[in-house]
Amino acid sequence: MNDWRVFYGNRDPHTEISRLPNAPSWRRFKRKQKLNEKELRDRWQKICNLVDQDSREYERGKSFRILSPPQEDNKVIQDPKKQKIYEEYKELIEGVNAAIYLRRPLLVTGRPGSGKTSLAYAIAYELQLGPVLSWSITTRTNLQDGLYRYDAIARLQNLQLLKLKKDLGQEVPQQLEERIGQYLRLGPVGTAFFPNLQPRVLLIDEIDKSDINLPNDLLNLFEEGQYSIPELERLKTKAVRVGTVDPGDEVEIENGRVQCHQFPIVVMTSNGERDFPAPFLRRCLRVRMPDPNDPDFLAQVVNAHFVQELGEKHWENAQTIINQLIQDFVTQQQGKVKDVATDQLLSTVYLFSRQVQPNETDRDSLKKLLWKRLDSSADQ
Repeated sequence: MNDWRVFYGNRDPHTEISRLPNAPSWRRFKRKQKLNEKELRDRWQKICNLVDQDSREYERGKSFRILSPPQEDNKVIQDPKKQKIYEEYKELIEGVNAAIYLRRPLLVTGRPGSGKTSLAYAIAYELQLGPVLSWSITTRTNLQDGLYRYDAIARLQNLQLLKLKKDLGQEVPQQLEERIGQYLRLGPVGTAFFPNLQPRVLLIDEIDKSDINLPNDLLNLFEEGQYSIPELERLKTKAVRVGTVDPGDEVEIENGRVQCHQFPIVVMTSNGERDFPAPFLRRCLRVRMPDPNDPDFLAQVVNAHFVQELGEKHWENAQTIINQLIQDFVTQQQGKVKDVATDQLLSTVYLFSRQVQPNETDRDSLKKLLWKRLDSSADQ
């Protein structure tokens, strides 16, 4: 029996997203305009070519490959450590796959530093879906910020300069010619919902920090898979070319409306600092990122980040120190609600695993410095 999943959390990049069945009937989005398949494929190829394999984003997705499914190549895994890690992350992996199949947003909660944001990069890495479209949320963020930006002031200034040059009988520079599309740029959300051959990965980071209205504002977008740009709807021009957040990318918007072709893989992260309205939660699949307090799991995290960088020989020499750091890290977390994050452990391993490293006295003081608890009372 074939595995129903398309995302595993531990595989090399693959194209299994292409075997995804059609969306449920209630999650299909009808389009008035027909799509040009050749244009879709050509643009998708350009988007995939934007992935820089030397970038921090690429390495972030690659290093998340630390989970273990119950079987590999149809053989049951006998390693109890791997099986234990898989059981802890089983709900998360199933949640990601269910969200992909059902074309629903995924709301990921968990402690700071547990890997919520990295999950989006892992999905894009494994499924080869191009660069992650990231939208970081603050209390001042509104939906239009994520959909598009319209520079009305620059357009007004250029129109005034254009009129002045024409009145003086001067030749008008090409960059001043009237084209409203040059003043519009789709944001990460707007780009994610523009028709693509495959779904893009959209990361809405720390949505619990948003204004109280933003989750409700997202409801129609998540339900209908479309949005409008009033500045373009008012024009007589049928089609307008505008830029996107992808470097060098331009798309054509007809009649001021954008309707998705493939619903994006939306990963929303939350630190649990607020509650969300029931209508918003109904449209999401909710999972929790497990707390990173298992020594075997943390060892795999550290291995994924450092083995290749340090080389096998030096890694073996540093193994005793690293294993002790992991054990101390786990001990410090026990019995506390908010304590330390995984990246604090990684920072410590980095300092303690160099060719030239702190002596034993300095290590103790550095651990106290780097492993300060995350709650505000820790520094008092």
